[in-house]
Amino acid sequence: MHKKIIIAGGGTGGHIFPAIAIANAIKQQQPATEFLFVGAKGKMEMERVPQAGYQIVGIDIAGLNRSSLLKNIGLPLKIVKSFLQVRRIFKEFKPDAVIGVGGYATFPVLKHAQAMGVPTFIHESNSFAGKANKMLAKGAEKIFTGTPGMEQFFPAEKIMVTGNPVRSVIAEASISREDALAFFDLDPKKTTILVVGGSLGARSINEAILGGAAQLLGENLQLVWQTGKSLATEAAQLGAAHKAIWASEFISNMEYAYAAADMVIARAGAMTVAEISIVAKPAIFVPYPYAAEDHQTANAKQLADLGAALLVKDGDAKKELVEKAIALAGDATKRKAMHDQLAALGIKDAANRVAEEILKSISK
Repeated sequence: MHKKIIIAGGGTGGHIFPAIAIANAIKQQQPATEFLFVGAKGKMEMERVPQAGYQIVGIDIAGLNRSSLLKNIGLPLKIVKSFLQVRRIFKEFKPDAVIGVGGYATFPVLKHAQAMGVPTFIHESNSFAGKANKMLAKGAEKIFTGTPGMEQFFPAEKIMVTGNPVRSVIAEASISREDALAFFDLDPKKTTILVVGGSLGARSINEAILGGAAQLLGENLQLVWQTGKSLATEAAQLGAAHKAIWASEFISNMEYAYAAADMVIARAGAMTVAEISIVAKPAIFVPYPYAAEDHQTANAKQLADLGAALLVKDGDAKKELVEKAIALAGDATKRKAMHDQLAALGIKDAANRVAEEILKSISK
């Protein structure tokens, strides 16, 4: 008999991409499996999940607004409403299992599943666990983590370190450096730095690169630069003026960007860290300091402590980032050592590991 699975969560690519990767892996192993995604209305999952070919329903849920307490007035009502919506979804869909990937929708969906005796599974992509996942851990069958050492957040006997499911287009890419550089119309004889601040961009990174562009070009370096929305116009103008800078608001073909890069400058969201580990490119992380529980710093620190990456604080990016990038670009031995460390850490079959374990549990 075919199984019906709900996948709940979203809010960022770091939650949505693993969710889709897990669904794809389960589908590959059990093609008859039926999926329903549950997300937060107005969040990016409402667009990205249908693009990946899956059905999604949105619920009225939001998180606590820490910057303005006034904006939280309607929150209790939203939470009550979301639980009623979830109850209706369960009545209609009747899931055999529920997977939570983090994000606002995770809590009401998994909480209701646990109350109904439906097996629940959690995937925690960050090195510092989110609040909802910690609260749901006790009632979960299994907790899949992107990194080891998560016993401080979850019951040790429920943890399975699987790594973070990365988009197959990146995990399975076999593009040569030459082809990738030709794609961006760049010089194969120069050291290439990929600069990426997530889909929304990172102002501190962009400002540092903008201010230090002349220095970088003077060292015979070239850039593939995903700006996001912040300073996109200024970066595009710089790219138009210099052949050694390819700049765009968004890179659709990230597999080419990684293949072209000799090193990377990036934020430290869980998926960025997982992708960089899989492609094994030396990186300088500039963690976003306002991420929940400062989890990006925890993600970056884990690799930096192993000598697999460098860490620059957001507030120090303007004065330190370009200098550190030039030093790393000029130190081939250090980059090779970082590459080797990362290659040992990258897990390419994370989605299959999660899928196998879930199917095994619900087939008993």
